[in-house]
Amino acid sequence: MKVLLVTHGSRGDVQPFVALARGLMGAGHEATLIGPCAFAELAGPAGVPYVPLVDGPLELRADPVVIRANEDRRGLRGVVRGVRWFTRHRPHCRKVLDDLMTKVKGQPRPDVVVFAPWVPAHHFAEWLNVPAVPVCFQPGWVPTPDFVNPLASGGLPSSMSRASYALAELPVRLLYGSAVSRLRRESLGLSPRGSKRSILSRPDGTPATVLQAFDPCVLPGTPRYPPTTHTTGFWHLPTSGEWHLPTRLRAFLDAGPRPVYIGFGSATVSRPAHKSKAILAAVRQARVRAVISTGWGRVLTPEGEHGPDTENVFFIDQIPHDKLFPHMAAIVHHGSAGTTATALRAGRPQVICPFTFDQPFWGRSMHALGVAPAPLAQYRLTAGRLAEALLRAVNDRELAQRAEQLALRTADRDGVGNAVEVLEAVVKSF
Repeated sequence: MKVLLVTHGSRGDVQPFVALARGLMGAGHEATLIGPCAFAELAGPAGVPYVPLVDGPLELRADPVVIRANEDRRGLRGVVRGVRWFTRHRPHCRKVLDDLMTKVKGQPRPDVVVFAPWVPAHHFAEWLNVPAVPVCFQPGWVPTPDFVNPLASGGLPSSMSRASYALAELPVRLLYGSAVSRLRRESLGLSPRGSKRSILSRPDGTPATVLQAFDPCVLPGTPRYPPTTHTTGFWHLPTSGEWHLPTRLRAFLDAGPRPVYIGFGSATVSRPAHKSKAILAAVRQARVRAVISTGWGRVLTPEGEHGPDTENVFFIDQIPHDKLFPHMAAIVHHGSAGTTATALRAGRPQVICPFTFDQPFWGRSMHALGVAPAPLAQYRLTAGRLAEALLRAVNDRELAQRAEQLALRTADRDGVGNAVEVLEAVVKSF
């Protein structure tokens, strides 16, 4: 079986696809991953063939308009910021679509296309006459009458449960717009798909097979999903014994109590120095040790910090979370699906400080599961509030016990293996 995998976005949007590709190859299949150039290095150590796409929207990570929109979209001002966000992103998304056409046409014909729904690769699958299988890293894409879309904000009534799921696809339609129609007509020779046809549908309008790459325990209830929807469990790369903690970091860990991890991944902020001071002050107030990841946005930087407490803070750049998190007392992060899954796997309490997109959902979900205090939104983050959350995460024994129990519960589910079995069945029945 030849599988073409397509994704774009941050590390958390790419690494699970690397894990799936690795699982497919381990089962004797061929897998090729098309993804952003910025994260091509993730595929090499796993031995996964990787075709780089233009970075597109990733080039906007330092754009002040985009940063402000990601930080705070409250009220009328937030609506204006959201409009500007879409205006900035639209031409970059269309560049990705054009480059994707070139890269797909340069690949051997696959037996199935597996894709992230925010990259409309299902049009290429239709052109190739092969099945397209969308992958959802969070609930909110597949409609269910049992609860309102967890990604929707504003406390919609239960009567709008099904209607609320249309919101998931709206950003994709706004970002690509007429570019998809032009692609189908001029480059692929396909008839119009129709504005009411879902990304999660086959060309004939029937439900497509959907892989939900998360654990059922994060759902706010027991949903009635279509039989074509498969909630597989999280997709993790297999643990390798070849990588070891750097010597200086190992020495820091051995020098005292377990530290907390603080990092916000690829997120960027408008006032990094201000944010850094607040976080370092919170670490001092809570009297904890900390391993701080500077991340893409350099949210936290060691420059200029020479106070007496810096011996309790260790700065890192990039490091495998699955190797680091088991050594931590708690994990402070922005609430991406990938970081949340890795923190769950490590069995550590979490403090989630979300920006936007699905991050508020993961913050609410972890709090509901009893492994994290209430989420602390980035626009509300102060030294005092973060210190309070840190103290609870480190000292609340119930949080720690629930985190350990949930790690054992989710470890029993082989997400990648389940996904491979579904894809084998899809190709066999096509």
